[in-house]
Amino acid sequence: MKESTHQHGAQFEWAVIGAGPAGMATIGRLIDAGVNGKSIAWIDPHFTVGDFGTKWHSVSSNTRVGLFVKFLHECKCFHYDQCHKKFALHEMDPLQTCELSYMVEPLKWVTDQLREQVVCFQEHAGALNSHKSLAHARVWNIALGNTAITSHKVVLALGSQPKSLNLAGVQEISVTDALNAQRLSQCFLPSDTVAVFGASHSAVWIIRSLLERCGVKRVVNFYRNPLRYAQYLDGWIRHDDTGLKGTTAQWARDNIDVNCPENLHRVPSTPENHAKHLPDCTKAVYAVGFTPRLISVDGEMNLQYNQENGAIAPGLFGVGIAFPEARANRDGVVEHRVGLWKFMEYLGEVVPLWLAHKT
Repeated sequence: MKESTHQHGAQFEWAVIGAGPAGMATIGRLIDAGVNGKSIAWIDPHFTVGDFGTKWHSVSSNTRVGLFVKFLHECKCFHYDQCHKKFALHEMDPLQTCELSYMVEPLKWVTDQLREQVVCFQEHAGALNSHKSLAHARVWNIALGNTAITSHKVVLALGSQPKSLNLAGVQEISVTDALNAQRLSQCFLPSDTVAVFGASHSAVWIIRSLLERCGVKRVVNFYRNPLRYAQYLDGWIRHDDTGLKGTTAQWARDNIDVNCPENLHRVPSTPENHAKHLPDCTKAVYAVGFTPRLISVDGEMNLQYNQENGAIAPGLFGVGIAFPEARANRDGVVEHRVGLWKFMEYLGEVVPLWLAHKT
């Protein structure tokens, strides 16, 4: 792999921070658009497909296999047509969903291809600070451990981390552990009564795992909204970004909408119900969404962005689950588009705008 041997202050045209699927798609779109890979700095402490590869591999996808395969073939610089490895993903029904682990190995292969084409810094990006130069209106200084580099344009593909409600009186088990099939059995006992907050894809997956894999005594599901299912219509999907899909949706239809197990109790998430039911719970999991990972930009941590084109500041852009596109569906409902193919599709629209952007 091409690792950085550049000295302090090395200059680049582009820097992409994050090597998860959104970061990979950004690199792919930039190189396919004609950007010289040697002018791109790719920054990540691990290069192991981000949280997708290290934390969520046990989870069933809400993306169909066919769209995963489409992602892999979308960018010429991925060189995926030259891949001779027989990944199990390609033996699956393209219309079905799958465990995310089946996509991780192909993405690792693509990561290796991209690392040969750009300049990699296996470091944690600490902070960004802008300054003006003679040739450009603004240049970004990126702190990397004991060194720093500069770039005219920067893309943040930082990912997000689970939110927590931090309710008193009950032991919290992180969503990261609850969504890990290997960690799950180590975190819960058959004697546990577990509170699960949320009605999302992740929440339902966790409820199912607690009942079927761990055999816990009882699950109390606190929800704010009723279960919502993706509806595949003519040319579009209603509730595409908020509805349950695939095997998780089918399990919910069969085991929550009807034939609800006796040891699963669902109640609205209200202060009154918290006071009534939480004292009986030994552990709690908060599957209530994600919050963007933080990075200091000119001393500011709370970053705002244009939800139509990803712009954060002149020459600074965001993409991925931390900075998703907001788009109205045919019902006029605005949803935040999160998913590998959605990131790739969105970048196909905005990268030309970013390239034309003057700093």
